[in-house]
Amino acid sequence: MREIVHIQAGQCGNQIGTKFWEVISDEHGIDPGQLNADLRKLAVNMVPFPRLHFFMPGFAPLTARGSQQYRALTVPELTQQMFDAKNMMAACDPRHGRYLTVATVFRGPMSMKEVDEQMLAIQNKNSSYFVEWIPNNVKVAVCDIPPRGLKMASTFIGNSTAIQELFKRISEQFSAMFRRKAFLHWFTGEGMDEMEFTEAESNMNDLVSEYQQYQEATANDGEEAFEDDEEEINE
Repeated sequence: MREIVHIQAGQCGNQIGTKFWEVISDEHGIDPGQLNADLRKLAVNMVPFPRLHFFMPGFAPLTARGSQQYRALTVPELTQQMFDAKNMMAACDPRHGRYLTVATVFRGPMSMKEVDEQMLAIQNKNSSYFVEWIPNNVKVAVCDIPPRGLKMASTFIGNSTAIQELFKRISEQFSAMFRRKAFLHWFTGEGMDEMEFTEAESNMNDLVSEYQQYQEATANDGEEAFEDDEEEINE
C-alpha cells in the first residue's frame, strides 16, 4: 500500500524538489572514485537535440518521513516507482509520450547487476515508450552511500516527448489572455513590444511541434530519406 506523504500545505513541492536535487548533488560530490557517472556525461547523453533539453525529474520512494525506517524497499520496487507517473515532478504523464533519453541514480547497498537487470526488464516490458532510433538511451549510475534518512533511493531524469503536454497547457493559457491583451500593459509599460509575445508564442508552438515530430519518428525515417536522396542523384 502506498504511504501518504504528510507535509504542511504549500511545502510539498519544495521539500520533494529539495530532496531530488540533494540526491543528484550529493551523488556527484561524495567520492568520484566510486561513481560511474558525472554531470558532463549526463548533459551529453541526455540532450540529443539542442532545443529538446527539458527534463522530467522523478524520485522514489515518496513516503512519509516517520515511516521511512519501517518501509524496506527492494530494487524492483524502487525501479517500478521511479518510472511511475505519480512519482514524476512535472505536470504531465510520461505514458502520453516516448522517452528520448533517461538517466537514473540508485543510492544505497545494492548490486549493479540487480539494478541493470531491473532496468533492462523495465525497458523490455515498456519498449513502446522508448524511441528505438537512439540505442542504449538509458544511463544508470549506482552509489552505495544512501541519502540521509533513507536506506536506499532512486532518482530519475527523463527527456520525454510527453513534456509537450506542459508546454501546450501553458500556450493555451497564454493565448486566452493574450487575445484579450490581459496584463499586457504592465509589460509594454516597461519597454517590451507586443511582437515579442507573438514571437514567444510562435517559438513555443515550434517546440511542441518538434517534440511531436521526434515522438512519431521511427528508425526507418532516416533510411527512407537517404534512399530518396540517392534516387535524385542517380536521375
